[in-house]
This record gives sequence, C-alpha cells and structure tokens, in this order.
Amino acid sequence: MPDSIEMRRPRPEVHYEPIASESFGIVEKPLSAWERVSNIGGIRKLFILVVLAVIWQVYANNLNNPLIFPTFVDTVRALFEGIASGGLLLKAWTSIRVLLVGYAVGIALAALLTVLAITTRIGTDILETLTAMFNPLPAIALLPLALIWFGLGEGSLVFVLVHSVLWAVALNTHSGFLSVSPTLRMVGRNYGLGGFRYVWRILIPAAFASILSGLKIGWAFAWRTLIAAELVFGVSSGSGGLGWFIYQNKNMLEIPSVFAGLFMVILIGLFVENVIFNSLEKCTIRRWGMQS
Repeated sequence: MPDSIEMRRPRPEVHYEPIASESFGIVEKPLSAWERVSNIGGIRKLFILVVLAVIWQVYANNLNNPLIFPTFVDTVRALFEGIASGGLLLKAWTSIRVLLVGYAVGIALAALLTVLAITTRIGTDILETLTAMFNPLPAIALLPLALIWFGLGEGSLVFVLVHSVLWAVALNTHSGFLSVSPTLRMVGRNYGLGGFRYVWRILIPAAFASILSGLKIGWAFAWRTLIAAELVFGVSSGSGGLGWFIYQNKNMLEIPSVFAGLFMVILIGLFVENVIFNSLEKCTIRRWGMQS
C-alpha cells in the first residue's frame, strides 16, 4: 500500500531559467565566398573545362606539331572563323535538322512498341524479340544497306538514326512501366482507365524518370551515329553536316578546323545535356519529388 501511494505522488516541479542564445556559441556558421561559389554546379563544371583547356594548350605547345595536334587557341580561332563565315553554323544546322527528324520518328515508334508491349502479351513478345535481335546491332553497320534502299539522301541518315534511338528508348520506357507499383496500377484500374488513357495518366508519369533516361541515351546514340554516318555519307554525296565538315577539312590538312568541328559537336552535346535535358528534369521529375 505505501508503495502505491508513493507511485501516485506527483513529481516535484522543476523550473529552468532560460539560457541566452549567445551562450551557445555559433549555431550556424555563414559560408565563405569560396564555399558559396563551389556549391554552384555550373561553376564547378566550368572550372573542369578550364583545366582541360589549359592541359590541351600546354600539351600542344610542348608537342609543337599543328598537323597532329593544334593548340587550344588555334582551335578556338578556327571555331570563331567558321562561325563568322556561316559555314560551320550551316553544317551544324544540317546535322541538327536531320537528327531531329530521326529522333522524333524513333521516339514515336518506341512509344507504339512500348504501349503495345505493356497492354498485350503478344506486344511484349514482339518487343523482347526485336530488341534482342536489333539492339546489339551497331547502327552505323546498317548504313550500306540504307544507302542501297534509300539512296544518297537524308532518308539513309534518318534510317540509321531511328535504329539508334528506337531500342534505347523502348527498353528504358518498358522497364520503367514494369517498375510502376501495383498500387498505382490498381488506382488506374479502379478509375476505369484502360488502353492509351491508362498508359498516359498512370504509367508515363510514374515511369518518367526511366523514360527520360532512355531519351538521354537515345540522344547520345543518335548524335554519335549521325556524325559517324555523315563521314561516310558526305564522301558519297559531297554534302552533309558536321561530319562532312570534319572530313573535308581533314583532306585539306586544315587540322585546326577539324578540331573546331569536333569542338562544335562537343558544344552541342553539352548544350543539349545541361540546358535542355536538365530543364526538362527540373520541370518534371524533380518538381514531382521523384529525384532530389
């Protein structure tokens, strides 16, 4: 009984005097100017590019053979001369225009195959079989056949670009659809969604991270394939984009212009990756909380 009384006795009140915040010391230390600058991703990437340019310039100066490896300064000068004359920009636009056509057709075909695969069993079998057959096949290896089938025109380039884009986008999209949680799938079914509406409203938003990865991979494959194909296609037709520009200047031993063409290929790739795709990520998967 005394034990129970002791247990019921209220605890004595304890009163603590407030402590001034100054006595805690520095709770949050302000960042220095260097720390604020280093936290910006664009600044860090720019620093890496500057370091690479310095290494390039030092190595080329030590080599002292512009026919093998021109300096960074000579390459930049040739780049600006090509831009000022308009020839390099025209070649770049020719390549980009053909790339956009092939990229759009490849994405459209990948979407059709993926929707068919996710809604029907025979569609899954078709996608898996075609992917196993054609995905390991290099797109550039199809260029001789494309030249026979479509002739010396842009159709040949579009054909190999579609092959480069189609399987990468279809594989990533299909994998993303399969990784959607069963709960979301049941929500779509309970709302009576089916066919294309089910894919558009449920699967695509949930799997958009994988879809975007497939778009990036398809773009990289298509851009490399296009430049390589233009080297061959340009020789055959006497026209073309950046690949033909590189090949033509190589024949004339204008090596700085060759490097300028390669530099333009790199700059376009950096722009697409860091501006277009990053903006798309911020507007979609980061805004939706699917990626930090």
